[in-house]
Amino acid sequence: MGITRREFVELLGLTASSHMATAAQTRTAQRPNIVLLLGDDHRADALGCAGNRFVKTPHLDAMAGEGLHFVNHFCTTPICCVSRASIMTGQYAATHGIYDFATPLSPAQVQRSYFGQMRRNGYYTGFLGKFGVGATMPADAFDVWKGFGGQGKYFPNGEPGPHLTDILSEQTTNFIRSAPRDRPFCLSVSYKAPHEQDEDPRTYLPSATTLARYAGMNPPLPQGAPESDIERFPLPIQRSENRRRWSTRYTTTKLRQETMKGYYALITGIDDAVGALRKELSAQGLADNTVILYSADHGVYHGEHGFAGKWYAHEEPTRIPLIVFDPRSAASRKGVRVSDPTLNLDLHPTLLDLAGIPLPGGTHGRSLLSTMRGSAPGPQRAWYVEHKFPDAGLIPSSRAVRSLHWKYIQYTDNAAPFEEIYDLRNDPHEVKNLAVDASHQGMLAKLRAQCDTWSKSFAAGDAWREPLGAADLEA
Repeated sequence: MGITRREFVELLGLTASSHMATAAQTRTAQRPNIVLLLGDDHRADALGCAGNRFVKTPHLDAMAGEGLHFVNHFCTTPICCVSRASIMTGQYAATHGIYDFATPLSPAQVQRSYFGQMRRNGYYTGFLGKFGVGATMPADAFDVWKGFGGQGKYFPNGEPGPHLTDILSEQTTNFIRSAPRDRPFCLSVSYKAPHEQDEDPRTYLPSATTLARYAGMNPPLPQGAPESDIERFPLPIQRSENRRRWSTRYTTTKLRQETMKGYYALITGIDDAVGALRKELSAQGLADNTVILYSADHGVYHGEHGFAGKWYAHEEPTRIPLIVFDPRSAASRKGVRVSDPTLNLDLHPTLLDLAGIPLPGGTHGRSLLSTMRGSAPGPQRAWYVEHKFPDAGLIPSSRAVRSLHWKYIQYTDNAAPFEEIYDLRNDPHEVKNLAVDASHQGMLAKLRAQCDTWSKSFAAGDAWREPLGAADLEA
């Protein structure tokens, strides 16, 4: 496969940076093992430690209690392939250019990825589960590869065979037992759960044992914008895939309850796998030097605004979990809830920083290592969200600007784009669209201009820059 001039220049820079790494950086002495666990469609409020009284996640809750729980963590594109490419490269979609399920990582992107950098700097690397980026996958970029393309099946061998989450848990145990002890490892485990099973009328397919733990429970839908809110959106959005999926999951009380129990049971399956992972690390004497991170590629609507799916920039699809457990942390950094906004883009630089590996140029995310160690938070942050899709009739394209307190969304497929603005301090469920309010036209113009600027800047491959007057976005 050929590469562009821009990719070639980046590849030269990455190769040079790898030669600059010192011998000490490729030894095991101080460097931790790293395990990155990634859920799919796991929204931030579907955890016990996030205040959810219905979902059963004791092991993730314990990890948050012994580590850091980032309660304002977001993805920059709420769809699997694009968000995963951003996690792997540390770049916005407009820069890495992957907007569909077929486009693979380029050779330069594989090199700049956290796993490419880890392996070239002495880490033993493994990937288990849903890769999610490209029709062809870089299996040879890992020492151990048990990834798969597409969505996969929850019961690969048919029901009632082993559940995919349990299979991944067993593969995780085998990796830990067989990893060499003369160098650190970086293991990526990417679950299909709690993603729906496409083309199956049951939507969510947990194992029978995890579903049984929700017997007799009737969890309600999470609080959010009412279903009737759909009426204020333009017809293309009302007729989109998000609305079609709502009609198959939330039209009756029975459907709603079955949907939520299945979704929560899939998350409980992941939680069981987290418990098994930590038990095995202890059994192998590796628990004291293994950092574990749990996050997701994006969230999902559970009926809010009359939607069921993801793809748009509202809170439900973009706010996701992030729990980081570092056994080496000081006691003062255990059980800490971090409210500073963080992004999926931050995982790439954080993983490399943990490993003592220099960051490649063009990284848009921030390392969270200083936060993990209790240093002062970074400067005030705003960020860009976008989702382009080749079929506007199925999923209208959109882009957005988000700060801690304000959000601007623009749906871009129409000649006259539909716009939304929300004051998240006073309207956390995003019900009152202030874009039609005369008193907020100044804020509308400011956020629209920032959105245009970032869209052009990232498409040109520019380095990340905080917006001028970032604090003004909070005014």
